Amino acid sequence: MPAQIISGKDISAAIRGELRQRVFALAARHGVQPGLATVLVGTSPASQMYVGMKNRAASELGLHSRQLTLPEETSQEELLGLVAGLNSDPAIHGILVQLPLPGHLRKTRVIEAIHPSKDVDGLHPVNAGRLMTGSGPFFAPCTPLGVVDMLLRSGHDPNGKRVVVLGRSNLVGHPLANLLLRKGRGGDATVTVCHSRTRDLATVTRTAEILVVAIGRPEMITGDMVSPGAVVIDVGTHRVPDPASEKGYRVCGDVLFREVREVASAISPSPGGVGPMTITMLLANTVESAERAAEDV
Repeated sequence: MPAQIISGKDISAAIRGELRQRVFALAARHGVQPGLATVLVGTSPASQMYVGMKNRAASELGLHSRQLTLPEETSQEELLGLVAGLNSDPAIHGILVQLPLPGHLRKTRVIEAIHPSKDVDGLHPVNAGRLMTGSGPFFAPCTPLGVVDMLLRSGHDPNGKRVVVLGRSNLVGHPLANLLLRKGRGGDATVTVCHSRTRDLATVTRTAEILVVAIGRPEMITGDMVSPGAVVIDVGTHRVPDPASEKGYRVCGDVLFREVREVASAISPSPGGVGPMTITMLLANTVESAERAAEDV
């Protein structure tokens, strides 16, 4: 029997409905409207598209959305000055600097300049450290946060399960492993992290009751690399050439979907899986930041 489809679109829509109620409650109780500032440096079409999607989603949810577009030649000092101004702006609860940045700008310095309480991308070292140690409030990166919510809301609680995370990036693999290892909701899993240099990779992936693939290689995971009945979450998104398509390409994930869906018990598609969840968790982090700020007043 083909696998259950874990639809990120459907789960995302349900979460946004819940967030909308929290936005209404903030306005009613505290007179607060959550504010998200997105900073775009340069004219990359892909970055413009992603920032536009985030701003539209924020506005549709009732958030105050502010987009700041800077020229390609913006200096490090100018960008850091802009971030400092957003840090001190009480109307802004979340700051997102769209990556990648032009080559002359140092990404690490920019990320570290964002105040941890407004780092709704979850990339600041303070947030990363708090996630790892479980100490104090933190924001987790949006994609791993979305993966955990997808598992929980589709009935596949990782508690006590053998989870294999394929990929070790600071954006997905590392923070996802830490989320799954935490005590409590969405955690308590037994986690193995592997990567492109793992020897006999298929032997490792077949140990997974839950397999999360974020390796960045189109359709790398085939049916024989998955244990029968496993739950598979595909984080990857790629455009690959396809002469049969009108556009000349098709979109796929890191998983060979047509094979793996015949082996797994549940699988997220790509597109339509993790992608919608990433933007939704950005909104969730922004609303949570506004709630924290309102409680501290």
